[in-house]
Amino acid sequence: MIQIVRRYWFLIGLFAVFALTMLDPTDGLAVMGQWLKARQGPDAVIFLVFLFSGMLLNPRLIRSGLSDVSGTLISLALIFLAAPAIAALAGLTPLQTGVAIGLFLVAVMPTTMSSGVVMSGAAGGNPAHALFITILANILCMFTIPLTLPLLLNLTDVSTEIVFNRMSVMIKIALYVLVPLCIGLLIKYRGGARIESAGPKLQVINQFLILVIVWMGVAQARDVLAGDWFGMVSIAGLAVLFHLTLLGFAFFAVYLFSIPRGRMEAVVFMGSQKTLPLSIILQVTLFPQYGHALMVCVLHHLVSLLIDGFLVGRLGRSEKDS
Repeated sequence: MIQIVRRYWFLIGLFAVFALTMLDPTDGLAVMGQWLKARQGPDAVIFLVFLFSGMLLNPRLIRSGLSDVSGTLISLALIFLAAPAIAALAGLTPLQTGVAIGLFLVAVMPTTMSSGVVMSGAAGGNPAHALFITILANILCMFTIPLTLPLLLNLTDVSTEIVFNRMSVMIKIALYVLVPLCIGLLIKYRGGARIESAGPKLQVINQFLILVIVWMGVAQARDVLAGDWFGMVSIAGLAVLFHLTLLGFAFFAVYLFSIPRGRMEAVVFMGSQKTLPLSIILQVTLFPQYGHALMVCVLHHLVSLLIDGFLVGRLGRSEKDS
């Protein structure tokens, strides 16, 4: 039992965070999470994640990650072509308007800035390559979202002009990703063997910080989620189907282009995961009247983390056995 908990503690933690926040009769956990989120809690956690990620990075992996052109291009194709195409096919079915909008928001998002990098490394992949993909994708999304989202919205009876502050997003990426990453690399350079030996502990801390981000996201959407349990179950099913389909495309691409272990993990996780904060910002800004859209964004994020958390365990074990 203890071994199972140690092996799957991250997955167990995701379930626990979701269940405890949703079922807390005092609302204390949700209120605390909302309080932290309103005071730049996610920004602070993301800063710490990339600070520790910088301390975990290997310079050799950075060079190999930047030179993995084929893996990068495949990941970007999954993020910006495969995901919207899958969502468009789903949009042809009779989905509720709010649910369709939420799915389209998820589909056009770039890859996540934190969990995917951590999971890629934990599964035996190259976190430096994963980091390069997420930075590049988050820069490119400033140009792709204003083009792709209106096309998908044409499948509904909703139309809106997409206003996107590119400079603001670029500044945020610099402040919360590049700056802490460089600081972490400097700390590792100065610390040498001591920082190297602390690697496993830093990895655990990073995974714990991911749980904190999920907790704040669930706390923010608790009222919407708790108000429609049947809708939440059906949307969770849609989120599972969407993410598994995108994962299927990712594994097929890895097989088709013969990408080996050590390189494939970044493609799989970064090509299939989607960032949550930006989708929530766009939903609140552009579609505040569609509460189910927020539900889709949050539940997809939780579902993808649960599925990928299990996948990390499977890939990590197969890496040790090989």
